[in-house]
Amino acid sequence: MRDQALFDKIDLHLIRVLHTVLTERSVSRAALRLGMYQPAVSAALKRLRDLAGDPLLVRSGAAMMPTDKGQRMVEPAAAILRAAEGLFSDARDFDPQTATRTFRIAASDYFDPLFLPALVARIKAEAPLCVVEIYPLSPETHYHAQLANGDIDVVVGNWLQPTGDLHMTSLMSDEVVSLVSRRHPAVRRGWDVQAWLQAEHIAPTATHPGARGIIDARLDALGVERRIMARCAHFSAIPAMVASSLLVLTTGRQFCERFADKHALAILECPLALPPLDYYLLWHARSHASEAAIWLRSCLKKTALALRSPVAYSP
Repeated sequence: MRDQALFDKIDLHLIRVLHTVLTERSVSRAALRLGMYQPAVSAALKRLRDLAGDPLLVRSGAAMMPTDKGQRMVEPAAAILRAAEGLFSDARDFDPQTATRTFRIAASDYFDPLFLPALVARIKAEAPLCVVEIYPLSPETHYHAQLANGDIDVVVGNWLQPTGDLHMTSLMSDEVVSLVSRRHPAVRRGWDVQAWLQAEHIAPTATHPGARGIIDARLDALGVERRIMARCAHFSAIPAMVASSLLVLTTGRQFCERFADKHALAILECPLALPPLDYYLLWHARSHASEAAIWLRSCLKKTALALRSPVAYSP
């Protein structure tokens, strides 16, 4: 009788608050993600603490951490939310025009600055009632766990060696070039391998201490090293930095072409024969056969293909 009375006090919204607070480890961030006011999330957390007989989330220095009991509740809560989301969507064919689900995509801005805007435009045109959430790939991103838990549906990545137990398909391949200011001496004189290696390079901030980016990993394989003089975590801000300095950004041609005219930049061939950058989609087995997830992956591939042509997607 007591268990039934306890069960009657729990609803799906409370489970979602529980999962979000425990994974975000912050009431304020959970409120933003849930689209709720912070006092409402705090009130829900108080109810959850009363029901669990446990604080669930406690302060640890400057951060908040789940208690042991709270940590054990993360996966069961995720499983309940996954089951609830699939309860009716799997019972009928996915119709983009009438579907009301949320699509969650994790992607960096390395690929193409027009990609995510074009993707959102496509999804909203074809599935107007669906919600789209875009998440960054950062040092704090545990994308494998997020895919497994259903926190995100798909990852757009370009790691050299993605996790082997995830499903993967190619999105596009792009030539490696260098982006410089039009005032850079290499624009007039050109450069050989040694001059390129000794130039002042800028690279994205490492995803974690000791991590090597794709360009540097490939240089390591060739037994050479470039001179990195600046790093930036905001990839789309780097072209403006290059335009006002002698820094060199080496990345995919498609990314560079979006900024060349805007910032008076020049695109130069890289004197080293580096393999192209391969971008791909990653997803978990749990969503492999889902009609909604298959449709989303199709949208991603169509958007990437459209951006290779002169006219970007417009509904």
